[in-house]
Amino acid sequence: MSFDLTRVRADFPVLAREVNGQPLAYLDSAASAQKPQVVIDAESHFYQHGYAAVHRGIHTLSAEATTEMENVREQAARFLNAASPEEIVFVKGTTEAINLVASSWGGSQLKPGDNILITAMEHHANIVPWQMVAQRTGAEVRFIPLSETGELDLSALPSLIDSRTRMLAVTQVSNVLGTVNPVKELVARAKAAGVATLIDGAQAVMHGQIDVQDIGCDFYAFSGHKIYGPSGIGILYGRKAMLDQMPPWEGGGSMIATVSLTEGTTYAAAPWRFEAGSPNTGGIIGLGAALSYVSEIGLEAIHQREQALMRYAMDKLSSVPDLKIYGPQERAGVIAFNLGQHHAYDVGSFLDQYGIAIRTGHHCAMPLMHHYGVPAMCRASFVLYNSEEEADRLAAGLTRIHRLLG
Repeated sequence: MSFDLTRVRADFPVLAREVNGQPLAYLDSAASAQKPQVVIDAESHFYQHGYAAVHRGIHTLSAEATTEMENVREQAARFLNAASPEEIVFVKGTTEAINLVASSWGGSQLKPGDNILITAMEHHANIVPWQMVAQRTGAEVRFIPLSETGELDLSALPSLIDSRTRMLAVTQVSNVLGTVNPVKELVARAKAAGVATLIDGAQAVMHGQIDVQDIGCDFYAFSGHKIYGPSGIGILYGRKAMLDQMPPWEGGGSMIATVSLTEGTTYAAAPWRFEAGSPNTGGIIGLGAALSYVSEIGLEAIHQREQALMRYAMDKLSSVPDLKIYGPQERAGVIAFNLGQHHAYDVGSFLDQYGIAIRTGHHCAMPLMHHYGVPAMCRASFVLYNSEEEADRLAAGLTRIHRLLG
C-alpha cells in the first residue's frame, strides 16, 4: 500500500496545535503515542451509547458490551496471529503483563538454583519483576551483555544458558537504542534448551507485523498506548498450554468458577482466570479501534515508511556538532543521544521552547545508562505521523543549542 503522510497526520488532532508559538513536533511516541480521531471516537461512543458492566449481565447493554469486548480479544488474536482468542489476556499494559507472568508462571515454576535470563538493555518492567520473583523463589537473574555497538553479545549465550535456565525474557526493540533483537533466533535457541520465553513487544508492535507463532515464543506483551490506543490497556499473549498450567495471580470477580466459604474456590479457564475485577472495557474498545487503524494503513507500509524516515533522521543528526548517538546504525523507532557535556534535561528544555517534544532521563533503563557511563540521555521517537520536516527541525534545534551553549 502507498503511505499518505498528509492524510495520516490529519487523523491526529493534537498535531494541529502549537507549543511556545511553534507547530508541535511530537517526538515522544516511544513513551506514549498520540491518538487518532477514530480511537477517540470509538471510546467516546462506547461511554455515550453502550456502556455497561460486561459478563453475566442479561440486559441488552451488558450483552452488547460483552460482545464488543470479546470481539476485540478475537481481533487481537488475529493481529498477533495467535492460535486462538483464548491465548489473549487483557492487562493494563506491558508492565502488568510481565508481572503477571513473573508472579504466576515464575512463582509456580521457579525453584532455588534456577535462573532467569534477561538482557542488559531491558526496560525496568522486564527487570524488576524477575528480580522480585527470584528473591521469593531463590532463583538467579542473569543477563546477556551488550556489544560496543549496542547490540546483544550472543557469543555469551552458551555460557549463560544451562540446565537450570527456566525463562528467557527479552525486549524485541530497545526503548533507548532502537536495537532490533533477533527474537526468533533467541527463542529457537532457548526452546532447544527447554527454556520458556517471553518477548517484551512494547517498542516493536507499532513498527511492523508481529507473528507470535512464527517467533515461537511462549509469551508476548504490548501496551495499547504505544500503538495509538488508550492508556491503561494492553495485551498478554500466552501459548494456551502455558496459560492453562498457570495459577491465578489476582483474586476477585470474573476469574472464578465457584466460590464457597467451606469448600474454597475453583477458577475460570484461561484467559479469564487472569482478568479479576471489572475490566477497562472502554480502553479495550479503543484498543480495537487502534488495531483496526494500523491494519487499514498496513503494517508493511508503516514499516517501510518509518524505516525511510529513520534513515533520513539519522543522516540529518549526523551533521549536528558534538552530538553523540547511542546504539546501532540500523534501528527502529528511537534515536538516543547527548549533546556535548550538556545535561539531557537542559537540551530537552531548550527544544521544548522550539515546539519540539522529546524524552529525557534514564528511560527506565538505568543498567543501560550505567553501561554507557551517563546519568541520562535525550531520546527522539519517530512513528507513522512524523515527518522529514520534524527531523530537520530537531537537527536545526540541536545545532542552535550547540551554538548558544558552546
